[in-house]
Amino acid sequence: MPTTYTLVAPCFFGTESTLAFEVRRIGAQNVQVTDGRVIFEGDASVIAAANLNLRTAERVLLLLKTWQATTFDELFDGVYSIPWEEIIPADAQFPVKGSSLSSQLSSVPACQSIVKKAVVKRLMAGHHTNTLPETGKLYKLRFALRKNTVEMMLDTSGDGLHKRGYRRNATLAPIKETLAAAIADLGRVRRDTLVQDPFCGSGTLVIEAAQKALNIAPGLRRRFAAEQFDFVPAEVWRAERAKAIEQAKPDAAFEGFGYDIDPAAVALATANAKLAGVGDRCHFEVADVKDFVPRDGATVLTNPPYGERLGDAAEAAALAAVLGKAWHAHPGAGLYAITADADFEKHFGGKATKRRKIYNGMIPCQVYMYFDRKK
Repeated sequence: MPTTYTLVAPCFFGTESTLAFEVRRIGAQNVQVTDGRVIFEGDASVIAAANLNLRTAERVLLLLKTWQATTFDELFDGVYSIPWEEIIPADAQFPVKGSSLSSQLSSVPACQSIVKKAVVKRLMAGHHTNTLPETGKLYKLRFALRKNTVEMMLDTSGDGLHKRGYRRNATLAPIKETLAAAIADLGRVRRDTLVQDPFCGSGTLVIEAAQKALNIAPGLRRRFAAEQFDFVPAEVWRAERAKAIEQAKPDAAFEGFGYDIDPAAVALATANAKLAGVGDRCHFEVADVKDFVPRDGATVLTNPPYGERLGDAAEAAALAAVLGKAWHAHPGAGLYAITADADFEKHFGGKATKRRKIYNGMIPCQVYMYFDRKK
């Protein structure tokens, strides 16, 4: 294996610039930004640091090879040329997933079969064995075909990076932790920021803002696939975890407040904040949005109920109007609302200072930002 690796971090469309900044902060080199992902280079310590510290990446993939393939033979030969025996032990499990877009090899199941066959053949030859029991450590393989270009990758994360380890349960249609972290970045959350969310649900926006303000690495409470890989030594993981813990800012003056009309949601948000290590900075209360009053200097981060979370467009519009009246009566440092409601500005009662288009999965959304440009 090389000592410098090329890594790919997918992210929500519209959050690439935030992720690129995070990637540079961990010391990665040759950072490239493309639609929906950031590509970068680094050694084994960067693999560990990326998984532990990136807030807005969906996962960290190790790019093994890129080549052109328009036939199954070309696909097979490209996969077979990778020195799998240097990466995967003879007893490892190695499931294959992939995707194909605008390529001649359009059948994903067929491509999966070819990739698996090529890896098996190479491993048997490289390990000098006729059997691969697949009972050992897990190595998840991923391929991506785009316009006949193949990328073969190894998943270093395992579970998606949005699974921080603190959200055991969630309310209906919750916002992903990675997307919430991106909104906290757009909202300019800093060490001394006061955050409010009048539709807090399971508390994700407030919790992610708190972890950002206190510089708590999002991956400290979980494990990663690459912790089992021989080419990322255990000492590297220990060092990067220790560095992340040392860089935390427990003395930050951040405070967060979340409100929800559902007592079960408030109880869940409170429990999640404790698991996330920010229970003393995040406060959740049962309250109706009609009673919401933005505090002086507060930044409002919110995901107003819409679509799955509500099901009634008229009710969603009414809630946006109530939120707008509260905000206009007591404007704070800024309000950042993510919603799929294309008429949010009309319902809210004012044109946003700025907007950012973000895809929440396959759902096109906007982050509507209200703040004074002079501040």
